[in-house]
Amino acid sequence: MISALVWPTLGGEVHIPALTRLANDGIWYNAFHTTSICSPTRAALLTGRNHTRAGSGTIAERAVAFDGYTGVIPKTAATIAEVLKEYGYHTSAFGKWHNTSATETTAMGPKDRWPNGYGFEYFYGFLAGETSQYEPRLYENYNTVEPPHDDPSYHLTVDMKEKALAWIDQHQAFSPDKPWLMYWAPGAGHGPHQVSKEWADQYKGQFDDGWDAYRQRVYQRQIDIGIIPKGTKLTPRDPSMASWDVIPEEQRAFQRRLMEDFAGFMEHTDHQIGEMIDGLEQRGLTDNTIIFYIVGDNGSSAEGQQGSISELLAQKMIPNTVEQQMSAMEKLGGLDALGGPKMDNMYHAGWAWAGDTPFKSTKLVAAHFGGTRNPMVVSWPKGIRPDNTMRQQFHHVVDIAPTLYEILGIPHPKIVYGHTQISMDVMSLAYTFPDGTAAGKKKTQFFDNNGSRGVYHEGWFAGAFGPFTPWNATKGGFNKEWDSANDAWELYDLRHDFSQAVDLSKENPEKLEEMKALFLRVPEGNQDFPIGAGNWLRLHPKDIHASPYTSWTFRQDTRWSWMPEFTAPGLGKRSNTVTIDLEVGENATGTLYALGGASGGLTCYMDDGYLIYEYNLMIIERYIARSKEKLMSGKHTIIVDATLAKPATPATILMSVDGNEVARVRTKRTVSLAFTASETFDVGTDLGSPVSREYADRRPFPFTGKIEKVEVRLK
Repeated sequence: MISALVWPTLGGEVHIPALTRLANDGIWYNAFHTTSICSPTRAALLTGRNHTRAGSGTIAERAVAFDGYTGVIPKTAATIAEVLKEYGYHTSAFGKWHNTSATETTAMGPKDRWPNGYGFEYFYGFLAGETSQYEPRLYENYNTVEPPHDDPSYHLTVDMKEKALAWIDQHQAFSPDKPWLMYWAPGAGHGPHQVSKEWADQYKGQFDDGWDAYRQRVYQRQIDIGIIPKGTKLTPRDPSMASWDVIPEEQRAFQRRLMEDFAGFMEHTDHQIGEMIDGLEQRGLTDNTIIFYIVGDNGSSAEGQQGSISELLAQKMIPNTVEQQMSAMEKLGGLDALGGPKMDNMYHAGWAWAGDTPFKSTKLVAAHFGGTRNPMVVSWPKGIRPDNTMRQQFHHVVDIAPTLYEILGIPHPKIVYGHTQISMDVMSLAYTFPDGTAAGKKKTQFFDNNGSRGVYHEGWFAGAFGPFTPWNATKGGFNKEWDSANDAWELYDLRHDFSQAVDLSKENPEKLEEMKALFLRVPEGNQDFPIGAGNWLRLHPKDIHASPYTSWTFRQDTRWSWMPEFTAPGLGKRSNTVTIDLEVGENATGTLYALGGASGGLTCYMDDGYLIYEYNLMIIERYIARSKEKLMSGKHTIIVDATLAKPATPATILMSVDGNEVARVRTKRTVSLAFTASETFDVGTDLGSPVSREYADRRPFPFTGKIEKVEVRLK
């Protein structure tokens, strides 16, 4: 979700010295593409196959049974790490993975499709699509890692940098003669946008005039310094996206601060990359290390919708207003709380659009370059002479793997671990290393994300927007009646139209029909059909990946074996009964069980002897039930009974102790799918970010009594 083409090196106003340094020491590209969404881009990058051929037509959580959408990278499409490991390389991966089915991420696995199962000898990071930067859900290889609870300066990106340099030191100590591969993929600038106030404060006032004015400034600077060709047109804002002028004055400080926080987050991330490069230099490793700095795995993300303090609100389709967001924010510390551990904030879609200057659209749109075009810098002192000629050859993330194989002199293997490999229908971009003006060799590339699709061929691009408008997700942004056969297609001559500003579909209908026919041929061979398969779960939410079980038994000694929410009991969206057998002393305190985190979840806990239940609806609504009497010392049976008609509807939660009701609460609504992307279900403690602000300063808030067992049953 990193902004495309907005950096100082590339025309923007966010400070990114590490990228600038690598660009000055290497070469840069302004026509490099991704798939417009994360899991598919990463699968294509790692395998050198188009995302659907790698089984990754959509994100891991939305995987379905269609061949190109299973969420499983097949062994017939070996990763770079698997191949290089067999050629003597040591391999490592740090940060975001997001290429393992959400139902396979528990302590019991199966773990053959975790990073270590795809050729990475060492992994340190998170398996989900996002996580807190302050209380991340981390794994080291196959084991869970709990970040420090008493270090206010902890930040995941810093941790990743330090772990990466430590891995390099181990490599140098034990196998200095061996080559190595590192895949370093930070959670930034994916939501939530979290960084300390000091980094965000550097940008105070920088964005006061809003996204329309910012986009105009960036565009002019891009023209002036040659980032985009002279004559490139600045595409207009989509009519369905808000202009800065319509934002009420009382909301503007909120919207500005969201962008300041994002900018600080990105500079902070680039700073860690710079320190990693310094570390390589200090170890004498820079000359023969090739670095691909790809700025994002899709265009800027509009998933923050109208600006959000809990960015999954829109993805969970929970209606809300900016006023609700701001009211909840004020209770947590006001604007200064943005970017901190109490928030999961993400900027307004207008900032994402500005981040994609000069293109149309944002992340999740594969028909426009605002979703698919990302800057890339390549540095390799031993093999690439620094050259400020902008590489404008059309290339795609699938071309990275064959590029590496070519420059390393490794033939693409026909069989890996006994599996006959599917071909790589891609084009190495090594020919652009010595000659920035070389004619582009890539002839054809298709794109498809949730029905938004397109095809490039020899300088032309045809595309159809599809059924989903990312910046209006909670306002009818998905067309449930959509039929791909009825889509309107656009046609662009990229040889003369860098920004897809002039639609030629009506002027050149013959060319359009030729390109549409090509689109049908290319995806068919890439397992992309049926078109729009990634939308299946939007239409059939009951088919979402979830645990097949309806009852569970937990004990207090399993509390550190955290259970990712997508595999856990659906306590926030299903009628259920939780029965707790426990023994308490006087004034017992601590978590009995918790699901989710600070951005949304539910928790049952005790505090000074009182029994308390809280349902945290994505920060904006909180519902609390509290017993009037303390629990006396001794053994008790607690039952928490939740009743709701279906997900997203009101719920009644009743708590009883030894058969007697002690408290109840009714929520106005509930979540439709899940509270979070990576938080967990915990027994006897609340790991990760704390669900309740009432015990946030005591995390992980372990229970002081003894839990015999917790039985969970879905009704």
